[in-house]
Parts: sequence; C-alpha cells; structure tokens
Amino acid sequence: MSTLNDRLALGQIVLIDGATGTDIERRGVPMVEGAWCGASAFTHPDDVRAVHRAHINAGAEVVIANTYASSRHVLAQAGIEEQFEDVNRIAVELACQAREQSGRSNVLVAGSISTTVQGGTFPPVDVARANFAAQARVLAEAGADLLVLEMMRDIAQTEACLAGAVETGLPIWLGLSCIIKDGEPWMWEGTDTVEAFMQRFAGEPIDVVAVMHTEIADIELCLDVVERHWQGPIGVYAQSGIFTPPVWVFVDIVSAPAYADACMRWIDRGVQIIGGCCGIGHEHIAYLRPLIDARTDAAVS
Repeated sequence: MSTLNDRLALGQIVLIDGATGTDIERRGVPMVEGAWCGASAFTHPDDVRAVHRAHINAGAEVVIANTYASSRHVLAQAGIEEQFEDVNRIAVELACQAREQSGRSNVLVAGSISTTVQGGTFPPVDVARANFAAQARVLAEAGADLLVLEMMRDIAQTEACLAGAVETGLPIWLGLSCIIKDGEPWMWEGTDTVEAFMQRFAGEPIDVVAVMHTEIADIELCLDVVERHWQGPIGVYAQSGIFTPPVWVFVDIVSAPAYADACMRWIDRGVQIIGGCCGIGHEHIAYLRPLIDARTDAAVS
C-alpha cells in the first residue's frame, strides 16, 4: 500500500478494475432478489475468481472484492443473513486467489462496503453502524489491503459506514455517487447536496475521494465540487446501463473507446485513479491500459 501511496503522491495514474458485479452477471450467474450479486462469491466462486482474473489480466492494479451488496442487512432481506461472514470472507479470498494465479503480487485487493439497500429501506443508523463495523472486520481479517466505501448516497448512512471502516486501520477510499438536479450535484439519495457531503467528510481520515456509480455526463459537475473541498487523490469510476433490481440491464453501454476518451479527459483535469462501475467491463479496462501507460511514459520522458 505504501508503494501505491507513493505513486499517488508523485501524481501518477492508477488503473483499477471495472465493475465486478455486472461482469459476474454477464457470465450468467443468477442475481438474487434483494441482494443482487451479494451471494455470488458463496454460490459461484469460480465465476467470481474468473472475473477478478480478467480484470487483472486487463491491467488493473486494484481489484475490488465482490462485497458491495454483502452487508448483513442486505443479505437479510434476501433471506441469507446466516451466510454473512462466509460470503464476505470468501469474496476477499477469491480476489486474493486471482491475484496469486495471475503472478502479479503488486495488485491490491480492496474490500467493498456500501450503503446500498437493493430496493429495500435504510436500516436504523445504529443497526447500520454495527453491521458495517462487522463487515469491515471480516474484510480486514480476510486479507483486504484497503476498504472502498462504494456508492455513498447520503450523509447519515455514510457516517455509519465510515465509523466501522476506520476501526480496521486500513486505508479508506470514499466513493460518492451523485445525480444532477437543476444543474446542481446532489448525492444519489437526493437528500444531501454533494457540497454538504464534502463539507462533512473532507476532514475525515480517508485517503481517496472518488466519484463512482454516476453517469458519465454527470461526472464533471460532481468533480467540480469534490475538487473545491479535497486536496488529496481523486478517482472516477462511472457507470453505463440501467439497474432494474435484481439485474443490471446492459442497454446503451458505452464503448471502450468512448469510455477511454472520457477517462482521459478526467485524467487531464487531475484525476489519478481510474476504473469502471456497473456496466464497465474488463474490456474497457484493457482498452485503457495502453493509453495510461503511454501517458505515464510521456510524463517520465
């Protein structure tokens, strides 16, 4: 992790993976009502491992374990709460196995924690705090190198999520998801502006702020707000397609060249961590790899 932090401090670009969940779905793994891909590591480990391998082979330097939809309360609404610890532990182990199989020991494995409710309702904050803390502990003990808080969508649930993540002592990447309403960036839930969100969390012990699970067309305005409040490394991983629970609908998916064009624009404005969210597959990452390498080589020369 120190090497990655050193690279970011030097202004270098880091390529992370594309969307794990939607690539699992693309392989034909059945999605679960109320928990989407949350149980896939438990039910289809070979497919999950293969997805991580594909992203590593494409050139990703960080892969995110399939734990986005694996909080205790999300699994509970799908009737599989008793598998909570196994699902999260196995998901990290599969990502670590993919790294080992690839022979690229420098790839980092991130554990994902999200405030997603997959069509349900937010749990009470005290319940959420306990559940997120339990998930963070399992991910850390399973071998995660860092934690990515994915699709943070409001202030209250993010506070609960961050509290548990901080307890592990692992580096934390805060991934916010936003929409544009009347020309202003709002958090995905629509109750807090991105401005208010950044004012609340910019001073917290986090290492990276990323705009994620956000439409490509909305990224720029969200970045404007993030950059006003955050001086550290910034990441972007946008989405493409539509979620109709419990499946991602692969409609009008952006092409790899078009997504790469957008990514290079974000890099031009200072974004250092690039990857993809729902709908963005390993083929998009593979297309980006040589472009980023060329940019890096030009900067060095």
